[in-house]
Amino acid sequence: MKKRPKVKRWKMKRPAKPSKPSNGHTPPSLRAEAQPSGGLCCPLLEERAVQTLPVWSSSDTLEKPVGGLAIERERHGRDSGELRRLLNSLECKQDDYAKSMILHSITRCVYLLEAEACACSTDDIMLVGDMLDEKDNNVKIQALNALKAFSGIRKFRLKIQEHSIKVLELISTIWDTDLHVAGLRLLNNLPLPDYVHPQLRRVMPALMEIMQSDYILAQVQALRLLSYLAQKNDLLYDILNCQVHSNFLNLFQSTQPGCLLFEILVFAERLSEGQNIPHYRAVKWHYNEQSLHEALFGDESRLADRLLALVIHPEEEVQIQACKVIVSLQCPQDLVSRRSSCQPSHSYFRTGE
Repeated sequence: MKKRPKVKRWKMKRPAKPSKPSNGHTPPSLRAEAQPSGGLCCPLLEERAVQTLPVWSSSDTLEKPVGGLAIERERHGRDSGELRRLLNSLECKQDDYAKSMILHSITRCVYLLEAEACACSTDDIMLVGDMLDEKDNNVKIQALNALKAFSGIRKFRLKIQEHSIKVLELISTIWDTDLHVAGLRLLNNLPLPDYVHPQLRRVMPALMEIMQSDYILAQVQALRLLSYLAQKNDLLYDILNCQVHSNFLNLFQSTQPGCLLFEILVFAERLSEGQNIPHYRAVKWHYNEQSLHEALFGDESRLADRLLALVIHPEEEVQIQACKVIVSLQCPQDLVSRRSSCQPSHSYFRTGE
């Protein structure tokens, strides 16, 4: 048999292992070769990816503390400078998303870093207030939240009050539930000056609409503001004569959340007490047929039935507040001040004229 000729086989030499540099880092040109399967296999893509990663040095970490480190420095009486950096960055040109995130961080810092917040100036308040003029609603909401945080510091309240008219304008012209909640929370945290009352009269229908909306957080905040305004003699008639929906008394149904029932009952008590004041009763007021006054205190009102049902409500504070409304409806304010006995009238909870 003929022997097969021997075929020369070429031996493939393995590439030499790259020597590690003295500093312990892999050179950029060899990073692609060190990638496992599924990673970046192209050196150019790897180089681009590396270039996009942020590089932090030890000095950067110390100069830009995170929230926890900033709070720790606050405890030791040292200023982290975090709030000042955020305010300075707000002055730079930023897009809407960046502005809203910066404002959110400012709100957080004001609550957590009290000493740094107190060290701010009225110019900082004006800078945050200027964000209310931005077009993006999220920026406006975060600016309202930041102003609400600053309003907890007494020395800033007068400066923040200057934005009250702007806040009322936003609430009445933009139908955004989150913006309503943020704006109303701010207003409820401020003593509203008398020069705001003309604007309050103009936005009263909008406040009534928010109160009758289906968003509980906004309803509760609107009711708190209206309860406060009901104690102002020059605004009481404007509130009572405001038009409401035909199903307004549904807000008094026992199926409503307890927090909403409590606020609507406080509102009703304030209105009842206000209209029973001798100064108010001395004038013969005329109300619209679909006004809040007719819904609550009119001859065809079914408020009495709703109140009797709430007297046995599972939540105690709702029960107590319902009883307070009943007492205020039975007793005119001048008789209560004399501590005299109050006789109920023939109609449910209505005093005879």
